[in-house]
Amino acid sequence: MPDRANTDALVQAGLNLIGQALSIYDSELRLAACNTRFAEMFDLPHALTRPGADFETTIRHLVECGEYGEIDDVETFIRARVEQASAFQPHYMERTRANGRTISVEGAPLPQGGWVTVYTDITEVKSQEQLLRTRSELLSEEVLARSEELAATNRKLAATVSALEEAQRELTEMEARTRLTTEMMPAHIAHVDSAGRYTFSNRRLSNVMPGRPSKIVGLHISEALGDDAYARVLPHLQMALAGDPSTFEFTDIHSSRRIRVAFTPDESEKGVYILSMDVTEETQARAALQQTRRREMAAQLTSGLAHDFSNLLTIILGMQSKLARMDLPADADPLITATLQAARRGGDLLNRIADITAHRAWRPEPLDVASFLSDLHTLAAPSLPDSIALHVSTSITERALLDPGQLQDSLLNLILNARDACGEHGAIRLKATEMRDTWIDFTVEDTGAGFSEEALKHALDPFFTTKGDGGSGLGLSMVYDMAKLAGGQLQVGNTDTGARVTLRLPLRHAARHLSNELVLLVEDSPDLRTTIRDMLTSLGHSVIEATSVDEALALAQGVPDIAFVLSDISLEGPALGTELVEALPKKPVYLMTSLPASDPRHQNAAAKTAVLPKPFSKSDLAAFLGHEALPT
Repeated sequence: MPDRANTDALVQAGLNLIGQALSIYDSELRLAACNTRFAEMFDLPHALTRPGADFETTIRHLVECGEYGEIDDVETFIRARVEQASAFQPHYMERTRANGRTISVEGAPLPQGGWVTVYTDITEVKSQEQLLRTRSELLSEEVLARSEELAATNRKLAATVSALEEAQRELTEMEARTRLTTEMMPAHIAHVDSAGRYTFSNRRLSNVMPGRPSKIVGLHISEALGDDAYARVLPHLQMALAGDPSTFEFTDIHSSRRIRVAFTPDESEKGVYILSMDVTEETQARAALQQTRRREMAAQLTSGLAHDFSNLLTIILGMQSKLARMDLPADADPLITATLQAARRGGDLLNRIADITAHRAWRPEPLDVASFLSDLHTLAAPSLPDSIALHVSTSITERALLDPGQLQDSLLNLILNARDACGEHGAIRLKATEMRDTWIDFTVEDTGAGFSEEALKHALDPFFTTKGDGGSGLGLSMVYDMAKLAGGQLQVGNTDTGARVTLRLPLRHAARHLSNELVLLVEDSPDLRTTIRDMLTSLGHSVIEATSVDEALALAQGVPDIAFVLSDISLEGPALGTELVEALPKKPVYLMTSLPASDPRHQNAAAKTAVLPKPFSKSDLAAFLGHEALPT
């Protein structure tokens, strides 16, 4: 592949060989390229011929140098030129400069935005035309007839040119509409040539993959994506360049987002069309749904076995109790006691298996993470010996949507595991952090021996334990089960001083709204709507109401001052309130429902936004919306 710097030098040398002056400005009125003839024709300083030079500064320089003759109102003249350039239209004109020379100016828009202008010195041509006009009386009748015929032909040509210009204008408008449509889509749409350089982009790459540039036309795909992401997409890009379409997903390490990409071959230009979407939330919801299905399968497989096992344990306990009351030799007592203990331990194990296989939904609610961890420290500290210190910290200040019950159980499980790993003395550190506005990580580190190679491979497997008879092997498995249920992850590893376990959960910021905001309340029950409206108004909010998704969308488009939407899931008509979350991406949409947490509609809603269960009180609503205190 040619070196980029050498290619740019070759292009510039070619431009300099053109006998006409040429300039190219981008859509932000910045100079992209020009040739030496452009600088010479208008006697421009070097600063105004370098890429990035401002169009308005160049016009001001030409005015001050007298290029346009005497100007009465300089600022108005410059502003008019800048406005014309901003709303650029293709044109051709001829003008006489202040130095007496005549030039033609021809401009045309570029598909990527901006325009190219060509300036031609036509002074000599004009002189020849004037000479011909002064000698026209000497021409013969035949020459005059020829001239009239040529004039008629020129008029036809002019009419044809006008038609072509109109077609070009319509094409430019169509292209502008197409670009506007692609800019509004929540996906990155692009095209690369056979060399892997972008020839088109809707400037949405930075929205789909945060941290990447938005202006990438002309860049190689590796420059825009970075080495790691480029290495992941390269095999699929090569397939598409070879003529085979490809659709795949990968996790962008830089932003922790899950990206879905479709490569479609462009047979006409030997390039590739690219469609990229951020499917992080979809992936999290899908993981939670898959985990729920696994739990249901496990429940079906173990329910019958657990029932029979429970019956057997009941019989064993009953028989051992009878044996304990019988007159047996003294050496039988230890055996009876051991049997009873084993049976009771079997019952405890059965209960823990039931906890895994029973359906337990993820029920997120607004949670102050710092206060939660402080309470957790108070709860966990008495379970630790004085020789083991527990340190809890977080920098998170905003409330997050989490299930406090399941999260508390999981973190206590990790802390107790760390306690066992520390032995007689050591330290345990629990830290909560936000990861790129996508995840919330709860990391537990200890100063124990760390995970062995075998434990790193099997730590999340049910019933795997390194504690021998002292452990059931269900602790980490239950935490892992909870993480998957929430759409998150559980990562185990070692540090220089011990073990590290990270519970990573999807980050959903809870609502935090002030009084005096305008609320769109969507509820199809008149009685409920009246009750909830009264709650909102007593909290200081103004309220407008709707009963269906269609009515809510019409109000949201017509009333721009709406601060947030509070909608029931089940509404009037076939559409669910969940659809408002995607239909109004720039407004916070919160859902409320009386559906049980096990209902798929409730689970789907919880994967997209905050859900307030019915029934709820005014205090519940105030806490849900983030009011610091109820108005007096």
